[in-house]
Amino acid sequence: MSSGDFSIHTETCDEFDDGMPISSLPDEVTSIDDLDCECWSGFESLDDI
Repeated sequence: MSSGDFSIHTETCDEFDDGMPISSLPDEVTSIDDLDCECWSGFESLDDI
């Protein structure tokens, strides 16, 4: 499975609510810009997550 086959969302994301909760972000995520869903817009950086 490539990284383009899934997306990551917050637990309160309105657009996607059937995903499996994760305890940490994948290694491929190196900045907040790597998370393309609008549900991450409330965070300034990965340190805020």
